[in-house]
Amino acid sequence: MPKVSKRAHLMPESPIRKLAPFALEAEKKGVHIHHLNIGQPDIASPKNALNSIKKHKIETLSYAPSNGFESYRNKLSKYYQEKRIEISSEEIIITTGGSEALSFAISCVCDPGDEVIIPEPYYANYLGFSTSASVNVIPLTCSLEEDFALPTSETIKSLISEKTKAIILCNPGNPTGRLYDNIELERIRSIAIEHDLYVISDEVYREFAYDGKKHKSILSLEGMEENGILIDSVSKRYSLCGARIGLIASKNKIFMNSAMKFAQARLSPPTLAQIVSEAALETDKNYFTEVIDEYISRRNYMVNRLNKIPGVKCSNPSGAFYCVAELPINNSDHFCQWMLKDYEFRGETVMLAPCTGFYSNQELGKKQVRLAYVLKIKELQRAMDCLEHGLKKYLESTHANH
Repeated sequence: MPKVSKRAHLMPESPIRKLAPFALEAEKKGVHIHHLNIGQPDIASPKNALNSIKKHKIETLSYAPSNGFESYRNKLSKYYQEKRIEISSEEIIITTGGSEALSFAISCVCDPGDEVIIPEPYYANYLGFSTSASVNVIPLTCSLEEDFALPTSETIKSLISEKTKAIILCNPGNPTGRLYDNIELERIRSIAIEHDLYVISDEVYREFAYDGKKHKSILSLEGMEENGILIDSVSKRYSLCGARIGLIASKNKIFMNSAMKFAQARLSPPTLAQIVSEAALETDKNYFTEVIDEYISRRNYMVNRLNKIPGVKCSNPSGAFYCVAELPINNSDHFCQWMLKDYEFRGETVMLAPCTGFYSNQELGKKQVRLAYVLKIKELQRAMDCLEHGLKKYLESTHANH
């Protein structure tokens, strides 16, 4: 029997999706599941974006240019200029989601056996993209007690070796919701320039900055023209996860020429989805005001409610729509599975993401779960009722010893 590659065996399983079979079985039993496990916004996509395809008379659904439609890239350049990010349309490549952009970036800057430094807990697919390119992830551990702030320059520098090629940031962060401040970004900028490293900055949650704080892009920092790589996507910003449209942008011409080769190899990004995404740029700004106000209300409710549960600690995120909570348990994987397989409260339960998959050292996530506040307040109230009751029952049972 033919064997699969070592790389295939090393590919990590998604901590977000691996519980799906248990959720499916629960739903077959008639149990309603509150999905706090995945960042799928419930807020409606802009109608002007969804309706845009109707305005195009398409007789043949053709390939798009490998770097994306010029009209879309021109509008994106103007969007970034409004955000004080100077990037031209020629310095943008449209990708099939932010995921492809990340994969391109890692493959362009790293050879097999090279290393990337990533603050942890990190978006689980960073490990998957790195593993698929035979690149080693060097974790930079951040703590819930410090709201997942970046460690000192000395700590970061201690992880740099001859094989280090890049630092990957998610700002605002998934799973933590951390919005890096100017001091933290300057720390990364200084280290990247001193050690001649790339900074791959995943900024798909840019619009979701709370409490009067402002997002600052890696490409807006002085001296980062050759070192900065921007990853972006329409998925979260416009609730267009299914469009699978992202981008990679940099002022580094050699890097962009390399990325273009990868773009050509996969032919083109989706044609129809680009039409939708281009139209989304014309969305009324009031859309974001209402969306952000809604997420702030949800965050405030969820974080306050979690911190009132005995033994639970939850950070207060400044961005994105996730939070990490520490629970009085020993095995978050087992607890999340138990909530789906063996528990229900008034015909309902909650699906969470165990944080073991967000750390290189899974032990660090054994007591933590990620929650996405992508449900309306009334549903969040029911979800928190389920979680609080379920946690109590779990701790009373023998299951808690796992």
